[in-house]
Amino acid sequence: MHHFGTWGGGWMMIFWIALIIAAIALLFLILSKQKQPKNDKTPIEILKERYAEGKIDDEEFERRKKKLSS
Repeated sequence: MHHFGTWGGGWMMIFWIALIIAAIALLFLILSKQKQPKNDKTPIEILKERYAEGKIDDEEFERRKKKLSS
């Protein structure tokens, strides 16, 4: 039978389980931060982009721009 001393089986197992849980938590935090969209654009900038891409016409652009201004 093996003798593990004061750092015997029980303590080492708790250490490794805690280490694995910490690694999983860290990985979860990193991945959750990457999923958050970074949108620093103002609504008028987004509107201008959509207009430039041809997703909305002149009338729609002016109507939405007027609504955003008020």
